[in-house]
This record gives sequence, C-alpha cells and structure tokens, in this order.
Amino acid sequence: MDLTIEEIAAACGGKLVLCGDQKKDTHVTSAAVDSRKVSEGGMFFAVPGEHVDGHEFVPSAFEKGAAVAVVAKEPGTASREAEKAAQWGSYILVEDTLQALKQIAEYYREKLGIKVVGITGSAGKTSTKEFIAGVLAEKYSVLKTEGNFNNEIGVPLTLLRMERSHQVAVVEMGISDFGEMHRLSRMAKPDICVITNIGQSHLDHLKSRDGILKAKSEIFDFMAPDGEVCLNGEDDKLVPIREIRGHRPHFFGFGGSPDQEVSAQEIEGKGLWGSDAVLKMKGVSFRVHVPLPGIHMVLNAAAAACVGGLLGLTKEQIAAGIEKIAPVNGRDHLIPLKNYTLLDDCYNANPASMRAALDLLDMADTEKTAILGDMFGLGEENEDELHRQVGRYAAEKGIGRILCAGGRCIHLFRAASEHASAGQQVFYFPTLDELLNALEREREKYVPDGCTALIKASHAMEFEKVLALLVQE
Repeated sequence: MDLTIEEIAAACGGKLVLCGDQKKDTHVTSAAVDSRKVSEGGMFFAVPGEHVDGHEFVPSAFEKGAAVAVVAKEPGTASREAEKAAQWGSYILVEDTLQALKQIAEYYREKLGIKVVGITGSAGKTSTKEFIAGVLAEKYSVLKTEGNFNNEIGVPLTLLRMERSHQVAVVEMGISDFGEMHRLSRMAKPDICVITNIGQSHLDHLKSRDGILKAKSEIFDFMAPDGEVCLNGEDDKLVPIREIRGHRPHFFGFGGSPDQEVSAQEIEGKGLWGSDAVLKMKGVSFRVHVPLPGIHMVLNAAAAACVGGLLGLTKEQIAAGIEKIAPVNGRDHLIPLKNYTLLDDCYNANPASMRAALDLLDMADTEKTAILGDMFGLGEENEDELHRQVGRYAAEKGIGRILCAGGRCIHLFRAASEHASAGQQVFYFPTLDELLNALEREREKYVPDGCTALIKASHAMEFEKVLALLVQE
C-alpha cells in the first residue's frame, strides 16, 4: 500500500503514538478489521462489533506483525487484561474507528486516482461485478470486491486493497437504508455507476421500490464530474431516467427500446450450461457465449459490455472476458455430483432473485426440487404476501418437490400447496434443523437420484448447511 503511518493519522485526524523504533514514514502493507487477517506490516482497525470489541484483539494484531493499530481507546483501558497493554505497538487514537476507516479509504482513493466502477442494485450485484471485472481484465489490471464485501466496512477495505499497479477498481456497493449509499459514494467516488435493477429488498427500511430507487440513486452523489452511468434498460424504475448530473445515462438490455446502446439479442439458451447471444453495440454486432445459466446472466453480460465499451475495450476483448466468467459460490453455482446436481444460490434471497432462481431450475431436464427458505428485510406489511407470491410462482413452474423452511415460509408453503397441480409435492419445516434432519433421514424422498435441486434463502437462514449436507450425502 502506498500509505505511511503519518499519512494515515493525518487522513483521519488521529493522534499518532509511536512505539519502539517505529518511524512515522513507515509504509503499511494492508488493512484489516479482523486480527486473524492481519499481515506483517499491516494496519488493524479496532472496530466495535455487536458481540465483541475489536480493541480486545489489538495485542493479537501486533503479535501477527501489525505495524499500527487504529483505536478509540488508550492501551490499558481497552483490554480486559491490563497487562496486555504492554503488548501494544504504535497506534493512532481516534474518536470513532469505523469513521476513521472510511476517512482513510476516501483519502487513499483520491490519492491513487484509479478509475472506479461502482455497482449497486437490488439483485445481481455480485454476478454483474464478476462480469464487469472479467471483461475489463482483458485490457486492464483490475481490483474487484472480494465476494460481496459491499457495506460500510467492506467498501473501504476494498479501496484500501488498491495498489499503484491497478488501473481499474470494480466495487460492489450494497445498502439497507437511506444515507448508506451516500457514504459509500463519498469514499468510492465512482467514475462509472452501474445500477442492475430496482427490486423488492430491504423494504423494512426503504418501504417501496420508489424508496429503493431513491436510496440507490445516492451512488451519484459523489460521482466524478465527467462520470458515466449504465442502467438496466429493462427496469421500469430506471428507464424513465434521462439525465443524471448533466449526463445522459447509457442503457443496456434485450433490445426492447432504441434507447439501449447495448442489447443482447438472438438469445439461445443452453439450459443450465449458459446461453449464446448476439451483442449489439453502437452499430456493431458480435456473438458471445455466456457460461452461466439464466436470462438475467445475459443481462449482466450486457452490463459488462456497456462498461467495457466506455473504457475502450474491443468487441473481441468483451467477448473473451464474458466467456471466461466462472460461477461464484452461493450465486447460481451449478455443482454436478454423482447422484444429483445442486444449484447453489444460498447466499441471499429476495422475491426477484427467488423467481430468477426458479427460472433457472426450470431449465433442468431432470426431476426438480426447490429447497427454499425465509426471505428477510421485506418489512412486516409486505413479507407475508411476497412469500405467497414466490410460493405460487414455484407451483406454477411445475417444480416437482418444493421444500419450505422457516417461520416466514409458512406463507410460501400455503400458496405453493394451494396452486400445486397433481403430482407436485410441497413440504414444510418450521426450522432449519428440522429441514436438515429430514434430508439426513430421507434424502432420496426429497432429493432423489438424478434430480436437480435448488438451494435458496436469505443469508441469515444459513442454508450453506443444507448445501454442505447434500454435498456430503
């Protein structure tokens, strides 16, 4: 990292306390909020959490070789064991360590001046990030968000991973309330903003799709003066946007409107193994293979082509980047096993992504099982009906077995049962443990040999345990 301890203290307005022979012009190597991930010469942020206080782990960070810690408590008062204060090294004292993390990331982003592509939306952020990063890597040295590390801790840590050798940073930006995207945008200062869609997520705070649009639009608050915007031209909330801070947005889609600068057409589905399509960009057409299944993945590829075109990539580079995309664990990840195939989409869920995942499962030419869990963050006034809508959708898709787990999923179960046709089976499990026990006892009843099984729920349902059990089986 191109940051010295002195610069770090100045960036966050902190008091630098040097220990031993440490020099203020010492460069740090990395940044971490988890003491287990501190590297030699790194910087540790003692961020208070819901269950533990990061200050308790400052000695551990120095044992791992940290060069400096950013803290809000003096040594001797921060640890349950006062004698551990002697194990502290150099530190920077601030009022709020999380705020300091964001201030330092903002300073560092401005210092390096690397192009930043910011991606947000209700669904598809992580997959779109992978497509954009993969395409841009055909021409540039690219840094991208790890996994979906996209919140007010993840975004600054991503920015602090930038190096002089990087030419573009592709940063995923996720929120659940108003004001969060404003703060993320201030740190990232995106040169290109991408919005994948405006769906139904975090309705407990944002209340409606109009509220979601307003919150997501905060990404433009600190956009570069000459910045560009890429929007989903198939989304009814995004299509009416005609100007953003003096800029005309670039639309991508399926060619349904002449406003779309990039469109994916002549789409030929290859089942769970992807799609072939023709991308049309500014009068040029070329064929691409999208290796991930689902029409929404073709749309993600079109978004990547839109960004790639703005950054000067050729059609050959764009096509090559798209064709190299690999699935992300927990995101439409197809896992062929000896006795059956799993469609791992267990990282998170909202109504739109649930329907998209069921569409994917419908492509399988085998028997089908949908293992579905609660969707969180939909708001008390919305969640029952939204679960019912997904249940009805699953039944109308003709999914052979629908397994519903969790308290909220009782509504999904009832709707699926009501609309199920002859031959369809719908099961309900009040808790994850009851689902796991049933799968362990009678796996072939629910996931028979030769079938394809979708696994999907909100992250808090811990459906990765379902995945692990079925992989083990």
